[in-house]
Amino acid sequence: MPSTTSSPESEHRHVDPRDELCAHLGHRFESAELLDLALRHRSWCAENGAVESNERLEFLGDAILGLVITDHLFHAAPDTSEGVLARHRSELVSATALASVARSIELGGALALGKGEEATGGRDKTSILADGMEAVIGGVYLDGGIEAASRLVLGLLEDRINEVLDGGLASDHKSRLQELAAHRFGELPRYSLSEEGPEHEKRFWATVELGGRTWGEGGGRTKKQAEQAAARRAVGELSAPAAALGASETNDAGTNGGEEDA
Repeated sequence: MPSTTSSPESEHRHVDPRDELCAHLGHRFESAELLDLALRHRSWCAENGAVESNERLEFLGDAILGLVITDHLFHAAPDTSEGVLARHRSELVSATALASVARSIELGGALALGKGEEATGGRDKTSILADGMEAVIGGVYLDGGIEAASRLVLGLLEDRINEVLDGGLASDHKSRLQELAAHRFGELPRYSLSEEGPEHEKRFWATVELGGRTWGEGGGRTKKQAEQAAARRAVGELSAPAAALGASETNDAGTNGGEEDA
């Protein structure tokens, strides 16, 4: 009788991307139909008959996202003016920020896309990922209520929220570098951290690598600041004319050091 035992490797190959997504989300959908709907891009619907896309859920999720972020910022920063709060909210709910979160939880791999979008790299398009992230938020809200949706939003955006409240930008240099890395190298940036000084005056230093080489270094008073500084310099290197011609072939570009305290 043939063995029915499967190896860990074969089990890993057959993991449903939706299950992996739910693990990243920390939410198990009671309604499988809602999850399917949240992941259904209009390009797939156009190729599969009169099937509803995730656009209505995206509309709902956008409103839920805005409410949760606004409520959190309002209570977390009681001395901050309305104008500054509005800028913070805009930064946190931007398409760039949402797409960055979507990439970190591998949302692209779970989306149902049409053949055309699939062929043109739709699984890593910022607009598709951002819209899909909002649709997932809307789906979680309908599936588990506002508390589940709030946990999801605040959990996924926690680091960015803290960075914004500390005076940094959540989706500037690191998110820009992540987009460049995905497009040019097909991989995510790798950060290495070190620290120096006594506890009350500690400084952090970060280096960022892509394609087997270091593209930027930077320092700051926190790990986040150091990574942002390194990412800023890496973006500058990759945006230079020589890098634009072929980032992976540019071996003589100097590695810049620097410090960013903002």
